[in-house]
Amino acid sequence: MQYEFLKHFPKRMKNVGMYAVLIQNSIQKTTWKQFGFLKSDEQMNLIFAVMLYIMEQSLKEENCTMDDIGAYIDNINMQHLKKNLSYNDCRQLGDFIVNVILSDEGKAMYFDGFNFEQNAYQIMHISYVANKIVYIEQEIKRTSYYLTDDGYNLLLSTLEIENNLKLTIHEMIFQMHLEKQSYDKAVDEIKNVFNLMRIQMQKIKEAMERIRRNALNYSVRDYEEILLENLDTISDTKQKFKNYSDMVKSRARELEEENINVKRLSEKDEEKLNHLREIEWYLNRTIDEHQKILNSHFDLKALYTKELEELAQMSLIKRFSLRTELYDEILKNPKALMNLDYFLRPLFNQEAGKIYNLNKALELQKPVRKNQEKETEEQMDFDDEDWMREQERIRKEKLKRYETSLHYLLGQTGVNGEITLEEIGNRTAVSEEDKDKLIPNVEIFKEIMVELIKNREIDIEILKKERSEYIQDQQPEFQLNEMVLHLTDVYPEYAGIMKIETYRVEDGTTVRFENVQNEKGERKSILCSNVIIRVIRED
Repeated sequence: MQYEFLKHFPKRMKNVGMYAVLIQNSIQKTTWKQFGFLKSDEQMNLIFAVMLYIMEQSLKEENCTMDDIGAYIDNINMQHLKKNLSYNDCRQLGDFIVNVILSDEGKAMYFDGFNFEQNAYQIMHISYVANKIVYIEQEIKRTSYYLTDDGYNLLLSTLEIENNLKLTIHEMIFQMHLEKQSYDKAVDEIKNVFNLMRIQMQKIKEAMERIRRNALNYSVRDYEEILLENLDTISDTKQKFKNYSDMVKSRARELEEENINVKRLSEKDEEKLNHLREIEWYLNRTIDEHQKILNSHFDLKALYTKELEELAQMSLIKRFSLRTELYDEILKNPKALMNLDYFLRPLFNQEAGKIYNLNKALELQKPVRKNQEKETEEQMDFDDEDWMREQERIRKEKLKRYETSLHYLLGQTGVNGEITLEEIGNRTAVSEEDKDKLIPNVEIFKEIMVELIKNREIDIEILKKERSEYIQDQQPEFQLNEMVLHLTDVYPEYAGIMKIETYRVEDGTTVRFENVQNEKGERKSILCSNVIIRVIRED
């Protein structure tokens, strides 16, 4: 070829065609004027805004029905577009965008790109959205929409990155933002990485569907291309993202411990912590998606090999002519119709008729089933009831330790009605018995203090009212509000408590507890921020 830069021209024209077909479908429609969208700029902006919403719902693995799309258009219209549209108008507009513009009313969409290697036009199919049937609340049948491979590529092509470099570049940008602690930007990049992994997974599924329909329609070049993409994706991505996940968990843990043990986090640090948690969530999902791609990669190879082998075996099947070997033979000897079932039976995969064997009927029958049941009964020695009783006993003992610790804290408020954690620490330093009551183990004490600081004010009357109005199941784990109500019911000295308030002491002081044990029985020292616990009683 004289011009090497025209080698991949059809692939480039496929990207151009996705824009061209979309614009062609939109610009010819007069329905836009009914909704007040007169300029093509407004129309294209809304089309891509709807496609982004469908993509976001797909990333969150949530349904995207026409009601959801209508509500989304209604929200952005009220906040930004300011068109005179009701909710029903927005829903009709969403139906028009999805089913008319993006789907061309169910008709197949094509674009011709010239192939300079073959010196002919190459017809390329274009599809932006697909749908599936979902059931809302297990009863209501709805249609949910999601983007196809072309739809994803159309949105991601604005990044001006080649397909084979998208994952690598986004990963490099994500790592850079993570090192600079620009967690808000890192969230966007890890979303893009996860999105690319989902696209690759969808490509594999579509390839397997095409192979199942007809393996001859799936060329070796397509198979080679998707295998190479899979290998690029799964080469060393899992280990890298696992390292990223460990780094994010470590930084999030540092911020959480700083918030609990030393000082209250600033608004900026709290925002960082939320971004780190979101990054960790997407990293875990990316690792799961990587594992799915790895498994599907081998499934694709096995499926393609199996289908090709079955096609090759078809050439070994003996074929015959019905006219010469069946009809003509029957005409020669009509009595052969009595045995026609022997000829037709293999066509329906029916087994030959069974013959009663008298010798088998007279043989001595051994009680095989009885022996199997006996062996099974001997192996079943697990008692579910004993296990449940043991688990209930462990749960009650753990809740009792929570009760002892909280009872000691409230009891130390004394006559004055308030006490600081520093004063409690001074008292427990003298008495090991008091220290064991306050801190049965580090994890229990930490959870109680975190819940007290988080709630700040606990109104007993409101809790009692909620308990009387709502029926709640028994919680298997520690719940601060339920434990506080339990203490006020069981211990008469707490009957007059109206409120329990817990605040940090802003002077920056900390409290140190020496030689306390954790759940594993290990002895350690812990450092806590100083707080004040105040109990307000009835006058």
